[in-house]
Amino acid sequence: MTISLGGMLRPDHVTVIAELSGNHNGSRERAIELVRAAHAAGADAVKLQTYTADTMTIDSDAPWFRIEGGTWAGRRLYDLYQEASTPWAWHPELFAEARRLGMPCFSTPFDDSAVAFLEGLDCPCYKIASFEVCDLPLIRRIAATGKPAILSTGMATLAEIDAAVRALRDGGCPEIALLACVSAYPARAEDMRLRRIPALADAFHCTVGLSDHSPGSTVAVAAVALGARVVEKHICLRRADGGPDASFSLEPEEFAALVRDVQAARAAVDGEPVFGAVGAELENLRFRRSLFVVRDVRAGQRLAAEDVRAIRPGHGLPPDDIGKVIGRLASRAIARGTPLTWDLLA
Repeated sequence: MTISLGGMLRPDHVTVIAELSGNHNGSRERAIELVRAAHAAGADAVKLQTYTADTMTIDSDAPWFRIEGGTWAGRRLYDLYQEASTPWAWHPELFAEARRLGMPCFSTPFDDSAVAFLEGLDCPCYKIASFEVCDLPLIRRIAATGKPAILSTGMATLAEIDAAVRALRDGGCPEIALLACVSAYPARAEDMRLRRIPALADAFHCTVGLSDHSPGSTVAVAAVALGARVVEKHICLRRADGGPDASFSLEPEEFAALVRDVQAARAAVDGEPVFGAVGAELENLRFRRSLFVVRDVRAGQRLAAEDVRAIRPGHGLPPDDIGKVIGRLASRAIARGTPLTWDLLA
């Protein structure tokens, strides 16, 4: 089923979403520059995350509020969210800048207050993070807006995805896209399990795609080959500048390459299976082998094996006719380099 997601999806096109996340590094000007960089790199939309440290967790030193392993090992959740959050006061300007560029801007809300705030900005679509798949009250609140939703499936089981999709549909969500995702930062290619993409399409009959935290564009290209029509990727200005999400983000030039790569992959796999010459191949049919006279032949001469060969180009009889022409008489003199046709034989 093809859906518009508020106009972001188009036929014969992969929708590429640039995720800003915490790559503004605490600078409003840098956040605006990221929106512009995403547009210049060819992104179809830009996405924010709308939360505060206090809406995500509590300020506590208890051991279960500290991250073990991975990119943010040793950090307190509260401190990480304080650093990575995009201040709500910046949102109106970021939305406005995206609109000025003709590019949709939307966000991932993490609680009811964020949904209410984004509704005030006329957010055209909502993203549901993979960690929130099981937060059905939040999902129902998003559905109640009547806006399209994009759900990252991440660590969710099929039953958990089904519950989230039912909550969206039953709550009035008009359009849903499901993104395969590995909730690891960065994610390894060997962990991506991309065959989930067609499985999600078959199970839920909706647009599918990939939220990609792996390096480069290889995984995204493979996802498109398996049916992804939405690709979400983090963008940063320079990984060397650091920041909470820099290690699994693409710089603008890399993001532009991703856009080109996924559109080329989409073009390569679209359409029905076709065999035989098509398009640019038609001109090259003439370079197939065919039967040519390779020695001067007199009128009435019986053709010998040394007189005829299968060579390029393809203007003569098919190579398999060689047994039918050897021993036949020439109806007239035939010059070396003449394509052999039936009218030259008696």
